[in-house]
Amino acid sequence: MSITLDQLNAAPIGEAMQLLNGVYEHSPWIAQQTLMARPFASLAQMKHAMARVVAASGHDAQLALIRAHPELAGKAMVSQSLTAESALEQSKAGLTQCSPAEFEKIQRLNAAYNEKFGFPFILAVRGPRGTGLTRQDIIDTFERRLQGHPDFERAECLRNIHRIAELRLNDKFNVAPTEGNMVWDWHEKLAQFSDPGYREKGQLTVTYLTEAHRACAAQIHAQMLDCGFDEVSLDAVGNVVGRYRSSNKEARTLLTGSHYDTVRNGGKYDGRLGIFVPLACVRALHAQDRRLPFHLEVVAFAEEEGQRFKATFLGSGALIGQFNTAWLDQKDADGVTLRDAMTGAGLHIDDITRLTRNAADYLGFVEVHIEQGPVLNELDLPLGVVTSINGGVRYLAEVIGTACHAGTTPMNRRSDAAAAVAEVVLFAEKRALRDGDSVATVGQLLVPNGSTNVVPGRCQFTLDMRAPTNAQRDAMVNDVLAALKEICERRKVHHTLEETMRAAAAPSAPQWQQRWEQALSTLGVPLHRMPSGAGHDAMKLHEVMPQAMLFVRGQNAGISHNPLESTTSDDMQLAVQAFSLLLDQFASES
Repeated sequence: MSITLDQLNAAPIGEAMQLLNGVYEHSPWIAQQTLMARPFASLAQMKHAMARVVAASGHDAQLALIRAHPELAGKAMVSQSLTAESALEQSKAGLTQCSPAEFEKIQRLNAAYNEKFGFPFILAVRGPRGTGLTRQDIIDTFERRLQGHPDFERAECLRNIHRIAELRLNDKFNVAPTEGNMVWDWHEKLAQFSDPGYREKGQLTVTYLTEAHRACAAQIHAQMLDCGFDEVSLDAVGNVVGRYRSSNKEARTLLTGSHYDTVRNGGKYDGRLGIFVPLACVRALHAQDRRLPFHLEVVAFAEEEGQRFKATFLGSGALIGQFNTAWLDQKDADGVTLRDAMTGAGLHIDDITRLTRNAADYLGFVEVHIEQGPVLNELDLPLGVVTSINGGVRYLAEVIGTACHAGTTPMNRRSDAAAAVAEVVLFAEKRALRDGDSVATVGQLLVPNGSTNVVPGRCQFTLDMRAPTNAQRDAMVNDVLAALKEICERRKVHHTLEETMRAAAAPSAPQWQQRWEQALSTLGVPLHRMPSGAGHDAMKLHEVMPQAMLFVRGQNAGISHNPLESTTSDDMQLAVQAFSLLLDQFASES
C-alpha cells in the first residue's frame, strides 16, 4: 500500500519512521533525523533532506552506513538473508541468475574491493532508469571503480546509496517518473547512431553531416512530429526546427533547444537533453489540446562541438547571422571540405543567410543541459540554476623547431618544439590557477611523424581558456600568449597561432533566471545558483536575446564528454516538470 506526503507529514514520529523503514539499509537514524525537518513540500525535498543528514553525519557514521549494505551477489544473497528491498534490487539486476563464471568473478571483485577500501562495493543496481543494470554493466563498473581512490570511492558509495534510497522511496510513494523514463528512452534510441570507427567499438560519436548525424536529424524530425509540433523542418545548416504555434498568430516566440552532435567517444546526454525535455513538454501540451500565448520554437542544433570542422557553434551561430563563409573551404581529416559535406547532405548553402532570426520577434532563449561537472552531484541536488556562462577562447597552435638526432645533438644545441610546448602547458596551468575560477586546457598535443630517437621539430597543440568575465579571460589569454612568445624566443623556435573560437561571457537574464528559480521552488527542489564553466548554444543566442539555463545533475561524479556521462530518469522528470512550470508561469504573465 502506497503512502502520501501528507500522511507522512502528519504522522507521529514512530509511525512516520515505520513508513520510511528500509529506505536506508539498516540505518533508521537517517529517517529519524530527517523527519525532524517536517513538513516536506515535495518528495524531492525530502530526498535531499535525507542526503544532507548523511552528509552532516561525519566520516564514521558514513562508513557505518556503507558497511550496513550487503555485498553484491555475496554471502547474504546466498544465505537468503538480504532485506526484502536488497533482494528485489539484486534480483532485478539478474544477480540471482549469475552463471558460475560471473558469480566467481563477482566474488573475487568483492574480496579485492573490501581489501583495498575496507568497505563493500555499493552500486545502485536498478540503474539510472530504475529497471536494472545488466550483469555485464555491473561487472564493468566494479572493475573500473576498483581502481579508484579511497576518498572518491567512499563518496561514490554514498551517492549510490542515495540513488538506492530514491528508488525505494518511489516504490513506497508509488510514484514513477513516466515522462523522465520516456525522455531517457529517447536518448537511448538516438544513441544507436554513431560514426564509423566508433560504432563498431560501441562508442558514441556523431560529427557534423556524417551518415550518423543525418540519421539523428531524421530521428529528431520524426520525434517532433510525433509530439505534435505544427511545423518541423531541416534548415540550411542542418538544424532541426520545430514550432508549436500559439493561438495568437501575432505572438512572439520563446526559443529553446540544444545540440545533437557529440564529441568523439562522448556521452548520450550532452546537448540532447535540452532537445528532448522541451519535446516532452510539447507532447503534453498537444495531448491536452492546449496552446500557449506565445509560439514555442525548439531547435536541435546541428553543430556545437567543432569536432569535424573548426566551426564551433555553427548551428546556433547561423541563427544570429554568424555563419562564416570562409569555413566552407575547411577540410576534415579525410580532405572533405565543409562545402562538399553540406551540398552532399542536400543542404542549400545560399539559404544560410535567410536563417538569421529577428531578435524583436523573440522573447528569449532558455536551455536545459546536463551539468557536465560534479557540483550538483556533490550537493545531492537534481537541478541547478545557471547564473552565467564563462567566456572562452580557443586556439590551434604549432611550435616549429629543428628535428635532429636524439643521440648526437647536445642538450644546449637543440630547438626542441615539444619541450617548448611542455613549458607553455605548465605556464597556462599555473596562470589559470592564479585566478581561482579561470581554466586553461591543452586538450590536444601532437608531434607529427615523431620518432623515439628524434628531437621533435614540430609540435601541434590546442589552447582552450575560459573565465567568468571577458576581462578576466582576456587578461589570462594575454599572459599565456606572451609566455608562448617569450618561451619560443628563448628556445630559438617559432610558432603559429590560429584563433578558432571566441565566445563572450553570457550572464543570465534576471527575469528568465527568476522563472527557473520559481519553477524549482514550486517543485520543492532546494535552490542552488551556479555558473557554467562549459560553453553552450545559449551563449551564442545571448548576443541577440535574453537567455537563461537550467542544469540537470550528472551521475558518476558528473563526468561528461565521456561514455560514463549519465543522469537518471528521476532527474529528467524534474527537468521536464521545471520546464513545464516555466512555460506555465510565463503564460500567466503574458
